[in-house]
Amino acid sequence: MFNQLESILGRYEELHELLSDPEVVADSRRFLALSREEGQLREVVSCYTAYKNVLQQLIEAEEMLADPELGELAKAELAEGKVQKAALEEQLKILMLPKDPNDGKNIVLEIRGAAGGDEAALFAGDLLTMYQHYSESQGWKFELMEANVTGIGGYKEVSVLISGVNVYSKLKFESGAHRVQRVPVTETQGRVHTSTATVLVMPEIEAFDYQIDPNEIRTDIYHASGAGGQNVNKVATAVRMVHLPTGIKVEMQEERTQIKNREKAIKLLSTKVFDYYQQIERDKNDATRKSAIGTGDRSERIRTYNFSQNRVTDHRIGLTVQKLDRIISGDLGEIIDALVMADQTEKLARLNN
Repeated sequence: MFNQLESILGRYEELHELLSDPEVVADSRRFLALSREEGQLREVVSCYTAYKNVLQQLIEAEEMLADPELGELAKAELAEGKVQKAALEEQLKILMLPKDPNDGKNIVLEIRGAAGGDEAALFAGDLLTMYQHYSESQGWKFELMEANVTGIGGYKEVSVLISGVNVYSKLKFESGAHRVQRVPVTETQGRVHTSTATVLVMPEIEAFDYQIDPNEIRTDIYHASGAGGQNVNKVATAVRMVHLPTGIKVEMQEERTQIKNREKAIKLLSTKVFDYYQQIERDKNDATRKSAIGTGDRSERIRTYNFSQNRVTDHRIGLTVQKLDRIISGDLGEIIDALVMADQTEKLARLNN
């Protein structure tokens, strides 16, 4: 492991030199790729640097033991240093676990109302707001891409682009079926209903990662509907794209110009098509998808939100917290941290066996 860490340290220093090279800066595609690589190595390098500093402090404390005046201080420093060394070694083991290549990417988050009619669509809207508030707390950008709104304000389907630092690494375990138990606003007799909404987290695909053959796309231009002023009715700005081999369709009318809607539509379509083909590959190798955290399949029930008891339960790791009001408001940190830790613990166990 320490040979690997030295190699990583060397690569990190090389990346810093490259990122200050004018030729690299001028090549936006290469600069972005190297910046991402540097960001992915930063935490490992910081931890390893701290570890090396502790090792040096231990050597110096050992040398001070024979000094009659500094001996007691050296013993205390040795004891503290050994604790720090052990903690940093554990942290390095976790940081050196095999990385998901998508961890540093932005995501497209898709939420759909599933079983439960209007209540499912309303719950999809609640989940959208929950992820929006969590994104704001992380300093991420939350951008609406596509929305199919119901008459009472819920969502049959909605897609957003979430951009920022390590978005996928924190939200990748949110894919699956989310179940809600509560008295719907549409219920007149106070009965508790159970409804579901599905969440799908897809890493954003950049043009240099994957490109769809233009001949496989059918594009329709039409007049946008809804809010937007006079421009909506006078100019055809909305864009519908269909990927013919898979039948995947996206519709974009959030922007006021056809060019911007085209740009967003192709980005969303590319992400969905790439995820579709990736899912086929994952299905071919089921063993890689079996873990305590689950498969990431949209149909897998992962979490229940019980409003009457203010309780949220994540079924994959058996975590129950009595603070639904805070979680649905975007305070997702405790659940996300527990999921990440469970995943790391499982990977460490497999590594040690």
